[in-house]
Amino acid sequence: TVVPGLLAYPVACGLLVSLCPDADPINTNGFVAMAQPSAESTYLGKMPAGFGMIAALHGDLDTGDGVGKVYYRQDASPATLRQAAEQINRAFPEDDEPEHAVVVTWVDVASRQHHDHSRGDGLEKQLVIASAETTSYAILLYPRKGMQFASTAVGGSSQAMQAGFSKGLVKYLVFSTRQGPYYRITTERETSVRALAEETNSGKRGVWVYEIGTSPYFTSVAPGEVTDLPPDTGLESRVSEEATSKRYPGGGQQVTYSPYEPEEEVYRKEQPHQGPHHGGQFTVHTVQYQPQVVVVDDGDINVDVFSYNSETCANNRNKCSTFADCKDYASGYCCHCRPGYYGNGIQCVSEGKPQRMNGKVNGRVYVGNSPSPVEFNSNDLHSYVVANDGRAYVAISTIPARLGPSLQPLSALGGVIGWAFALEQPGYKNGFSIIGGEFTCQAEVTFLPAQEKLTIKQVFSGIDEHDHLVVSTTLEGRVPEVLRGSTVQIEPYSEIYQYSSNLITSSSTRDYTVSLDDGSAETRTYQWRQTITFQSCPNDEAARAVLPTQMLSVDQVFVMYDSNNELIRYAMSNKIGDVNGEVTSQENSCFTGRHGCDTNAVCRPEQGTQFTCQCAAGFTGDGRSCYDIDECREIPLACGEHSVCNNQPGTFRCECNDGYQFASDGHTCIVDRPVDHCAAGSHDCDITERAHCSYSGGSSYICSCLPGFQGHGRVCQDIDECQSARCHQKAVCYNTQGSFTCQCRPGYYGDGFYCSSERTKSQCETHRDRLLGSTEYGPQPVPGQYVPTCDSQGAYEASQCHGSIGHCWCVDRNGLEIPGTRTGPGRGRPLCIEQGPTVHPAVDVYPLPPGTHLLFAQSGRIEFVPLEGYNMKKTEAKTVLHLPEKVIIGVAYDCVEKMVYWTDITSPSISKANLQGGGAIPVIRSDLESPEGIAIDHLGRTLFWTDSMKDRIEVASLDGTKRRVLIDTNLVNPRAIIVDPVNGNMYWADWNRDAPKIETSAMDGTNRRVLVKDDLGLPNGLTYDPQSSQLCWADAGTHMIECMNPVQGDRRKAMGAIQYPFGITSHGKNIYYTDWRRDAVIMVDRQAGTETDVFLPQKQTRLYGITTAYAQCPSGKNYCAVNNGGCTHLCLATPRGRSCLCPNNALGVSCVESEGGQVLRWRERGAGIEVEREGGRY
Repeated sequence: TVVPGLLAYPVACGLLVSLCPDADPINTNGFVAMAQPSAESTYLGKMPAGFGMIAALHGDLDTGDGVGKVYYRQDASPATLRQAAEQINRAFPEDDEPEHAVVVTWVDVASRQHHDHSRGDGLEKQLVIASAETTSYAILLYPRKGMQFASTAVGGSSQAMQAGFSKGLVKYLVFSTRQGPYYRITTERETSVRALAEETNSGKRGVWVYEIGTSPYFTSVAPGEVTDLPPDTGLESRVSEEATSKRYPGGGQQVTYSPYEPEEEVYRKEQPHQGPHHGGQFTVHTVQYQPQVVVVDDGDINVDVFSYNSETCANNRNKCSTFADCKDYASGYCCHCRPGYYGNGIQCVSEGKPQRMNGKVNGRVYVGNSPSPVEFNSNDLHSYVVANDGRAYVAISTIPARLGPSLQPLSALGGVIGWAFALEQPGYKNGFSIIGGEFTCQAEVTFLPAQEKLTIKQVFSGIDEHDHLVVSTTLEGRVPEVLRGSTVQIEPYSEIYQYSSNLITSSSTRDYTVSLDDGSAETRTYQWRQTITFQSCPNDEAARAVLPTQMLSVDQVFVMYDSNNELIRYAMSNKIGDVNGEVTSQENSCFTGRHGCDTNAVCRPEQGTQFTCQCAAGFTGDGRSCYDIDECREIPLACGEHSVCNNQPGTFRCECNDGYQFASDGHTCIVDRPVDHCAAGSHDCDITERAHCSYSGGSSYICSCLPGFQGHGRVCQDIDECQSARCHQKAVCYNTQGSFTCQCRPGYYGDGFYCSSERTKSQCETHRDRLLGSTEYGPQPVPGQYVPTCDSQGAYEASQCHGSIGHCWCVDRNGLEIPGTRTGPGRGRPLCIEQGPTVHPAVDVYPLPPGTHLLFAQSGRIEFVPLEGYNMKKTEAKTVLHLPEKVIIGVAYDCVEKMVYWTDITSPSISKANLQGGGAIPVIRSDLESPEGIAIDHLGRTLFWTDSMKDRIEVASLDGTKRRVLIDTNLVNPRAIIVDPVNGNMYWADWNRDAPKIETSAMDGTNRRVLVKDDLGLPNGLTYDPQSSQLCWADAGTHMIECMNPVQGDRRKAMGAIQYPFGITSHGKNIYYTDWRRDAVIMVDRQAGTETDVFLPQKQTRLYGITTAYAQCPSGKNYCAVNNGGCTHLCLATPRGRSCLCPNNALGVSCVESEGGQVLRWRERGAGIEVEREGGRY
C-alpha cells in the first residue's frame, strides 16, 4: 500500500514500520514521523522540524501514569473509507475516494508541565491518512472538549503547539543539506491552536482536510476549499457532541470522531497482526519506551508470480532458473543468478546478450473529444533491447490511423522495458537485475492542461521457451489528439524509482513537441506516475542492500507512426544511476554505452577509462565481434536419445523426435504411441446423444456438442429453445433433448412458427372456394356453374371464361364483368387490359413454407428457393413478396420473428414484412440516400445498413426508433455488410474503384481495422459462416470468390472464373451468389471449389441481394440476448462483451452509455438542454 506523495515516502515506509524498522513513526508528542525523530530538544517548539513529520498538534506532551494513550491502526473497511471519502469530498468536491487509511488517535494526553492532570482534561485529537490511487490526504479532527490547552513548556517558557507538515532536511549540492518544503497550519499564537476546534477548511467545524501529495514526491500541501460553516444548530453542530467515547483497557479513553469509530479490542504486542482490513487498535507507549510496532504483510499486493516459502533448496531447486544457484537461509531459501548472468534468480539472462520481448496489446482509447473510443484486441508488440548500451526498440502493430498519431507521445509504453534492461551505472541495478521478469506495472498518464487521463497496465510473465520476455499491455482512457501527418519529438527526461521489498514507484514530467504539416509546432506536457509490484525473496538479508532510490535517464527518444502499415515505433536510450545524476569526472565507456563492443557482448569496466569486451554466454569471439556457438555441433550428445538438438542464438533446445514425447522430468524422450481415442471409446467427450468426438491426429481429439446442446464437448447441456421465443406467440413450445417443437394453440392454424385464427384469402380466392364447395374427394365444382380463376397473387385474372357455355369476358379488379367485352363460343378470349393486383389490406406477402430457404431480390420482388439439405429445389421457387416499381438491393432475414428486411433505393427506405403473412411495414424512411447492404443481429434485436451516398454505416432497433451512426469516415462506396453477433464482430466491403477494401470492427463501431485491401476489384458481396469461421466475398472485378478466417488471415480462393457476382450467402458447405450477367442464382461447393447448380428465375432481370432464411435460428448467445444486456437503449455486442449506446435521435429521454457495466456517459435531453455526466458520477 502506498500513500502517493507522502513527503517523499510511501506510507509503507512512513507508517508501516516493518519497512522502516529503524523509525518510531507514531509519537506521543503529537506527530507521525517519516524518519527516526531526533532528540526532543531539536524539534520541540519548532516547525518545520529537521526530519519528516505530519504534526497533528505537537508539543511537550505526556502519557505517563497510564492516563494518556495513543492508538493507531490500518483500516480498509468500507465504512471507514466511506466516511473518509465524505470528509475529503466535502473539502475537495471533485476528488477521488480513498482505498486505504491509517487512523491515529491521541486520547487524554497532558502537557508535561501539568503532569498531575485528571482524566478527561487532557488533549484529544485524531489524524487520518487516507490514500486514493494517485493522491493522499490528511484529515485532522479537533473536538472542542478535547482542546484543554494550547501550549506546552519548552526550554522554560510556554510556547504554542504546532500543527503542519514538514519534509525535513534534504540534500543540497554534494555535502550539505537544507530545509525541505513544509506547511504550517498554526502560527506562534495560541489563538491559532484554539481556532482548530472552532473553524474548518472542510465545511465542518473542527475538521481540517489537506491534500498532501499527487505524485510520489512532496511538492506542496493543498488545504481544503470550504471554509464556511453551516448555521450552528446547537449541540448537533459541535464536534464534541458528534464524537463518541469508548473506554479501553488500562483506563485510557478513546475519543473517536464518528467516521472512525475503533473496535473495543487493543492488540497487545505479542498478538499477531490481523491484516490491513481489521480495525484493531495498537497502543503507542511514551517516548521513553520502544513503541509498539505494526507487523505488515503484503496481502493486498495481488501479483501472480513465483512465491518463496520456508522450505529448503532440497525440494525447490527446480524453481530456480537454469542459470541460477539455490541457497538456504535460516528462514528459507533464495535463488541467485550465477556469474555471467543477471536477474532475481527465478529469471536469469546472460550479461550482454540482447533481449527480445513479445506480447499483445489491448485497449479502449478515446482520442481528443471523440465520444466513441478506438478499441483494439491482441495487437502484436515486439521489443528488442541492446543490453550493453541500454538502447530499446518497441513496435506495436495494427494501430488504426484514427489513434496512431495520438499515441506517438507515449514512448512510456516502452519505458518500463527500458528500465528493466537499462545500462547500469557503477553501484546501481536495472529492473531485471532486481526483480526478474515477472511483475506488474500500472501507470497513469495525465496530459496537461486538459487533464486527459490514460491508464497503462503491463503484466510481465517471465521468459518463455524462446528466451523472449512475455508482456501483456492494456490501455484505457483518453489521449489528446495529434493530427495525422504530425511528427512528435520527445525531450530527454529523468525518472526517480523508489524501492521497497515488493513495491517500486516512479514518476516524471515529460515534454514533447508536436510539429504540424503547416510548419507550426506546439510543446505539450504530461505527468507520469507508475507503480510496479513483484515478489521478492524475503530470506536474503543482502537483498536489502538495493539503493532506496535510483534515477532512470532517458534520451535519444524517437517515435514514429507508419500509417501505411498501421505501425507505431518507439526507440530510446536508458541509463540507471544516481538520483542526483552525478557522474565521475572521467566516464568509463561501459557506463556511457559508447564502447564499440558487439551487441552480443558485455562491457567490463577496468581502472579509469579502460574496459574490455567479453562475448556473452553462448557466443565466442574477441568481444568486438561475437559469433554464436553451435552447441549442437560442438557438444556431443547435448540432447539425449530419441531427440534432436536445435541451435538458437546463445543457447540450444532439445526436442523429441516424432513419435516421442518428454517424460515428466522434461528431458528424457519416451515413446508416444498414437491412439485414436474416438474409435477406441477412451475419450472423455459427453455421450454420443449429446456430443461428437473428432480424431485430430496423434493421440489428440476434439469434443464438440451436437446441435441443440451447449458446452465444451466434455459436458453438454440441452439448450431450452423455448426460452428464446422460437415459436409463434399463439403457439405452445415443447422442449426436447437437442430440439423443440411448436404447436398452434386450439382455435389457431399453422405450423407453430406462425399461427392464425383463420386463413386470410383474397376476394377472388374466397369467391372461387365458395363456389367450389367441398366433398369427401376434395373441392368439386357444381356442374354448369361458373368458377372464377385467380392469378398467383390472388387477383382476378383479367379474362374470365365459363367452360360450360364457352363464353369469355373481361373483369375489373373486383371481378365484375366489363360491359361489351363478352365473346361467344369458339371466338377465344378477348384482349383484356391488366388491372393490376387487387389491393388487399395487409396481404402483400405470400406465406413461406416450413424449412430453410434462399431469399433473393429481383427488381420489385423478393423470391425464395427452398433448400433440401444444401441443394436448391428449383421447381418450388416462388415469389414471396411483390413490390412493383421498387428497386430492392439488400435483403436480410430475422429468424426469430420470421421477418424479411430489405433496402429500397427508389424511396429510399428500409422496410420489413412477416413471411408468414401480412403487409409491408416501413422501418426507416428519413435521412437515407442510397441504402444498400443490410444485416440483422437476431440476438441483440438490431439492424445494420450501409448508405453508399451518405458514406456511412448505421444501426437501429428493429422498429427503427433507436438509430445511431456508427462509422462515417473513410468510406466511399460501402455496400455489403454482415454481422457475427455471437462474437460481436461486424464486416463490410467498400467497392471504391481506386482503393477497394474489406473492413471489420466490433458491432459498436470500435476497433475498426482493414482486413483486406490488396488484389481486390469490386467486392460486392460478403457472407460469414459461423460454423467454420470463414468470411467469404464475391468480387466482380477479379471474378473470384475468396475466403479467409478473419482472425488467422489465411486468405484463399474458393472459386474463380465467375462473371459478375453481386450478392452472396452461405449454408453449410455451399456458397450461393447472384450474378448480373447470367441473371441467375449459382451454387458453389466451397470446399471443392466447383459450381454445382444454377437456378434461372422465370423473370430474366438483374438479381441483387441474397440471404439464407433458416428454419431455426443458429445456435449461440451474446450479452445482448437477455434483457437487452441491461442497456437502456441500444445494446451492441463486442468481442469483449457489449456496449450500451444512446441513439442519435434520443430526444426527451434519459440514456446511459456503458461498457461491461461501467457507466461512461449519462444523457438527459429535453427542453433544449443536454447533460452529460461521465465516469458514473451522477
